[in-house]
Amino acid sequence: MTRKLDGQRLVIATHNAGKLREISALLAPYGIECLSAGQLGLPEPEETGTTFAQNALLKAHAAAKAAQLPALADDSGLSVTALGGRPGVYTADWAERQWFEGDPGRDWYMAMGKVEGLLAQQGAEVDRSCWFSCTLAIAWPEGDEAVYEGRVNGAFCWPPRGTMGFGYDPAFIPEGHDQSFAELPLAEKQRISHRADAFAKLVAEQFGA
Repeated sequence: MTRKLDGQRLVIATHNAGKLREISALLAPYGIECLSAGQLGLPEPEETGTTFAQNALLKAHAAAKAAQLPALADDSGLSVTALGGRPGVYTADWAERQWFEGDPGRDWYMAMGKVEGLLAQQGAEVDRSCWFSCTLAIAWPEGDEAVYEGRVNGAFCWPPRGTMGFGYDPAFIPEGHDQSFAELPLAEKQRISHRADAFAKLVAEQFGA
């Protein structure tokens, strides 16, 4: 039987402000106060897993142990059909770290450009179908854990469109829509996203009757 969250404070094992905003909004209806690993000054563990689940669990356990609070980690990525599922679990690695005003960040435009470059090499008729995967892992300081997985299908577009969202959002058009994730209102993105799919499963198990 999966352990349930029985407190109101949850560490979100991320230093990404965009992820923190989305996750906090999704958990707000359940009275959960979200604190990020960045706000708590927790280090980012090296992501050595070869699957989304392995990396999510690694981050969740590290944050839970360091903060002595339950922790939620998200490991997500973009998989492109014509690239054999790449970048997949290495999605963030395709966005090389840069330095902006003294703070480390990732160059997501560079990452999207790498995907487009590889697709362009295959010709104008290349299959642009792709999907976002999201794995959510909850870990408790005592070592208990739970995993929830979600997915949304779509197509890779170029050039990137929109100014909202983060990561590869400007280059991803979800199935059934004509706007990118970075063009859609946040409420609509949260309704259909891979993260929303995973969260629906988390909520059903953690907060369901």
